Amino acid sequence: MKLVVQNLTGSLFFVEVEDDATVSDLRTQINAHPHQHNLPSHRLIFIPDHNPERLISQVDDGISLVDFGLRDGSHIYIFFSPLHDDDGDDIEARRFFFTSSSDLLLF
Repeated sequence: MKLVVQNLTGSLFFVEVEDDATVSDLRTQINAHPHQHNLPSHRLIFIPDHNPERLISQVDDGISLVDFGLRDGSHIYIFFSPLHDDDGDDIEARRFFFTSSSDLLLF
């Protein structure tokens, strides 16, 4: 299946994965993309356009993309999980703002 991916700068690119691909497979394909190869793939958070309330993170790596409702032509947004300090605690409280054409979500 071919997915449309939008990064934080608003740039769009496409990745192709097998129909039975997992979240981990998607991370691998994004990391292999020529213009996205420096992204810290373990910190990527995916937000599907059709279900913006659902964050897909590293804990979901073994789950099939189809189980999240993704199919050929689906549009996903990529964000990053917050960095942690040496103690494993969040450096500071953080919130994610996500906007689409019809929503503003605060995480």
